[in-house]
Amino acid sequence: MFKRVLIAEDHESTSISVRKTLEDFGITNAEFTYYCDEALMQIRKSLHDDQPFDLLITDLSFEEDHRKQQLAGGVELIEAVKQIHPQLKVLVFSAETNPAVIDSLFKASQINAYVRKARHDAKDLRKAIEYIAQHKTYLSESLKPAIKQKNAFEFSSYDVTLISLLSQGTMQKDIPAYLQQHNIKPSGLSSVEKRLAIMRDSLEFAKNEQLVAYCKDYGII
Repeated sequence: MFKRVLIAEDHESTSISVRKTLEDFGITNAEFTYYCDEALMQIRKSLHDDQPFDLLITDLSFEEDHRKQQLAGGVELIEAVKQIHPQLKVLVFSAETNPAVIDSLFKASQINAYVRKARHDAKDLRKAIEYIAQHKTYLSESLKPAIKQKNAFEFSSYDVTLISLLSQGTMQKDIPAYLQQHNIKPSGLSSVEKRLAIMRDSLEFAKNEQLVAYCKDYGII
């Protein structure tokens, strides 16, 4: 199990709850901070003192106050931490539910667990800590369907171009002219219509407007 844990959380009540969960595992050496900059400083110091943290539990959103911060939030903190302590396990504990954000945290930021702040999140936290200790990743069950749907269709650069043009107000019938002007193939109207139909069918949408809204929500465009 983990020996030293750092909690980055700007709500004291949440921090107390997390520490109580850690104590249930017999983890008593847990420090906490309200600020991302201070969290990074503590991790740097722990490495310098040869007493590194082996788990970071962080929120994503931190409210601004009188103390100006260089790191705007949890994503920036994780990126900075990974540069100096790549072996550090990271558990994100947040109310964020955007699948694109969460998916990126696992794929780009290499986090180990994501727990959504919600009902029964204490039970979720315990599961996540157990999974990480067993060298496994963990995602709250309530978020899995949305992540699965996001990854159900692989958007090509051509797909993104078509959807981006639609989102900018370009009429479907006018897309071929743009594609031809920029030497993007296939550029025929029938090809454009077929590709948009494939995307709609795969994601079970009836209209292009739904496809555009989906791609905006999931950070695809």
